[in-house]
Amino acid sequence: MKIDDTNWEILHCLQQNARLSNAEIGRKVGLSSPAVAERIKKMEDYGVLKGYKAEVSYTKTGYQLKAMITLRAFMGRLKPFLLKVSEFSEVLNCYRITGNENIIMEVVLRDQIHLQEFIDRLITYGEVKTHIILSNLIENNPIVNALISKEL
Repeated sequence: MKIDDTNWEILHCLQQNARLSNAEIGRKVGLSSPAVAERIKKMEDYGVLKGYKAEVSYTKTGYQLKAMITLRAFMGRLKPFLLKVSEFSEVLNCYRITGNENIIMEVVLRDQIHLQEFIDRLITYGEVKTHIILSNLIENNPIVNALISKEL
């Protein structure tokens, strides 16, 4: 599927606020509401648009800490970890990465005791490094047209 400039504009609108109506998006990009709906449907069908989510405040839901945790798996422990990680409710995002570590996870935790308990569960799989997040400098930055961003 070709993502033309108009589709990029629609994607930008949706990344800023996925609750915008097709009519509102149409006014911003110069299309009718049905034309916007058709383009959105095509992008959904092709997997360009993967879904719509609500942003939830971790602090307002009882979590005090957000951290990035890396794991350097012990020999023979990576596969068991990969099977287990989906059961950890603390994990918001988990990535398999290159480099010295195998895994990096974004997690939320109630407090320091919860962090200690979580690390205790992880250390059976490998060496763990924890980085407490102090503040967000950029969060959910929209994906932009690579051709336009090169020109800037």
